[in-house]
Amino acid sequence: MFRTHTCGELRISDANKQVTLSGWVQRSRKMGGMTFIDLRDRYGITQLVFNEEINAELCERANKLGREFVIQITGTVSERFSKNANIPTGDIEIIVSELNVLNTAMTPPFTIEDNTDGGDDIRMKYRYLDLRRNAVRSNLELRHKMTIEVRKYLDSLGFIEVETPVLIGSTPEGARDFVVPSRMNPGQFYALPQSPQTLKQLLMVSGFDRYFQIAKCFRDEDLRADRQPEFTQIDCEMSFVEQEDIITTFEGMAKHLFKTLRGVELTEPFQRMAWADAMKYYGSDKPDLRFDMKFVELMDIMKGHGFSVFDNAAYIGGICAEGAATYTRKQLDALTEFVKKPQIGAKGMVYARVEADGTVKSSVDKFYTQEVLQQMKEAFGAKPGDLILILSGDDVMKTRKQLCELRLEMGSQLGLRDKNKFVCLWVIDFPMFEWSEEEGRLMAMHHPFTHPKDEDIPLLDTNPAAVRADAYDMVVNGVEVGGGSIRIHDAQLQAKMFEILGFTPEKAEAQFGFLMNAFKYGAPPHGGLAYGLDRWVSLFAGLDSIRDCIAFPKNNSGRDVMLDAPSTIDQTQLDELNLIVDIKEGE
Repeated sequence: MFRTHTCGELRISDANKQVTLSGWVQRSRKMGGMTFIDLRDRYGITQLVFNEEINAELCERANKLGREFVIQITGTVSERFSKNANIPTGDIEIIVSELNVLNTAMTPPFTIEDNTDGGDDIRMKYRYLDLRRNAVRSNLELRHKMTIEVRKYLDSLGFIEVETPVLIGSTPEGARDFVVPSRMNPGQFYALPQSPQTLKQLLMVSGFDRYFQIAKCFRDEDLRADRQPEFTQIDCEMSFVEQEDIITTFEGMAKHLFKTLRGVELTEPFQRMAWADAMKYYGSDKPDLRFDMKFVELMDIMKGHGFSVFDNAAYIGGICAEGAATYTRKQLDALTEFVKKPQIGAKGMVYARVEADGTVKSSVDKFYTQEVLQQMKEAFGAKPGDLILILSGDDVMKTRKQLCELRLEMGSQLGLRDKNKFVCLWVIDFPMFEWSEEEGRLMAMHHPFTHPKDEDIPLLDTNPAAVRADAYDMVVNGVEVGGGSIRIHDAQLQAKMFEILGFTPEKAEAQFGFLMNAFKYGAPPHGGLAYGLDRWVSLFAGLDSIRDCIAFPKNNSGRDVMLDAPSTIDQTQLDELNLIVDIKEGE
């Protein structure tokens, strides 16, 4: 028997018990004739004691143990003289009588501690060591608990878990596919699913009226903190439902997860906001509502006073940061540089302070009378001590997005984005289509199977850009944790949608004929939603990136530095697949 107990299990009530433990050497300390070793496993840390006076040979062997050696010990549980209140086993220690070295270890390239000295790259290369750290391990335990709770909740509502294939056909809309060559079908390729979208719709046609799957998805797109090339969705679909049914079901699931995993009871219905209002007041379809700082448009007040930047702008808007009038010129200059960053792209920023006596001092005082500045102050409802920040630009949507970045930055600087505060929101009434400059045509904002709002269907013939979708996203603290839509179940309406999106009947048949044909055999009204499991876990764990809640993530270049993937493959494999690799010069 390698162990009778784990390293996080023993308490003072176990005193005088003979126990066997196995684990990794966390650290070793020699004090006089005593050697103290912290033994670690997944469950915790227990202090071991070797006494030179009792067994000099055993103590000498203990002194030769290095960090991360795997050992087994047998000994007696004893009350600890100098207790450690920071760990659950801190009241006891083990007086060791037997030591067995199961495996030696090289010195690890970084310390296996909560606050490690390892940078991201080295931790990703030695991820199997990084996973030994409490901070990372606890994220994976949280992920495990979340999947268990999701399954319990959905099972209680009659959902059935169905696995769908990972090797499928390529679909055009959305991100780029990862493709897999087929040896048995030379010159042909599978694609890895960006989501099981069409497959879960086929399950609805099959009569599985409540489906879910914790599904691996793959998208070949540029990475950032909340994106990985492979990620996991809690993928769900329901038949004979309207938007309200789906929102009610999955708002219930979110509340269940908050209560069981975070101990947070959310009793009120989640706020709902139309996409147009989210963009107008927050410049984002995933607004962070932990703080207010709503946009105020200033066209009527600030135009026509001789300040050409504003006079020539298509949009003038600002935010009011409560109590931030104490910002120094240096801080304000830093904010101006922030909005000028290439990834944000604003040309500059105007600021105004509300003084203690209510007067307004601004960076453009020479263009505006105090009367106009007071009108601006009233538009914000600003009070003495508040700071007003204004951006303008030629493109309304672009400037709103720039103002969104400034709002989030101010929220962070003022400590308003508390990771232990959760504000949940449904964003609804998305546009059905968005214009793609690259493609020169309308594209589906979500996907081609999204149902338009019934009252907007006539606009498909006259003004498709104005059509709203039966689509909804759940947003928590400015993070889109999930989204979905009611699907088209009528073959004629689906054909109309493909026509607007620029598909010829032949192309639509080639890409989606299997789905359109299935609809001819009796498709129920249906809709669904997919939650991002990685995002949910990172949100609950208070992480800034989803990487630390994934066991073996990729880096920002999409590389697995531990496995050194992607990599070249042997010529024999290329020959079997009938592939020739032709890398153009400079690539």
